[in-house]
Amino acid sequence: MPRFAANLTMLFNEVDFLDRFAAAARAGFKGVEYLFPYPYPKAQLADQLAEHQLTQVLHNLPAGDWAAGERGIAVLPDRVGEFQDGVGRAIEYASALGCKQVNCLAGIAPSGVAPDKIRATLVDNLKFAAGKLGEAGIRLLIEPCNTRDIPGFYLNRSRQALDVIGEVASDNLWLQYDIYHMQIMEGDLAPTLQRTLPYIAHMQLADNPGRHEPGTGEIHYPFLFEFIDQLGYEGWIGCEYKPATDTVAGLGWLAPHLA
Repeated sequence: MPRFAANLTMLFNEVDFLDRFAAAARAGFKGVEYLFPYPYPKAQLADQLAEHQLTQVLHNLPAGDWAAGERGIAVLPDRVGEFQDGVGRAIEYASALGCKQVNCLAGIAPSGVAPDKIRATLVDNLKFAAGKLGEAGIRLLIEPCNTRDIPGFYLNRSRQALDVIGEVASDNLWLQYDIYHMQIMEGDLAPTLQRTLPYIAHMQLADNPGRHEPGTGEIHYPFLFEFIDQLGYEGWIGCEYKPATDTVAGLGWLAPHLA
């Protein structure tokens, strides 16, 4: 049975961020993820996890100026120093929170930079991050994202991500497979999951269109959950969707999986 983690960036926005840990636990979640822990003191987040008996499943590396539209800096040749500093900061937080995996958002491809330079920058950054995170016992993940929501995002298909993983050639680089993003970019979800399963360390979900909860769009999630279970996937699935109305009111799809 898949294990579902509440994405506290997207869910339970009815309450302040630090109150979302309690809300997730009340709803039956055992794990949580969110985009970035860095605005909060490590001890404050660790206390919330311990108080509500939650596992910190995932967070991202620092990804630049999010409010200004940046979605990662790993492909930016002039930001390598900042990227490396961010790896160190991510290790500090992940270690304090007991988080065993960190995702790297590649970022939006910079204009006016040769494609081979962009690729080399990403590969070199991932080699650095995979090594440093591996020394700390933390897995590094990369995630393809759709270019409709994030125009110009460099890493946008599962095959492309696997090619990058192969070029980095580290045993500490894994795929984060977001079902919503990949439905938009390539579809063919079940065969792709089966083919890429050996590389997948984490999954995320939302329905399409709208990026709302399962059952609101075109993806047949009951089939997909059963299929993922049959594949033997043992990781978490992050619920990274925008509730169509109230978060708790929209959790009916989850109830059978928490029973």
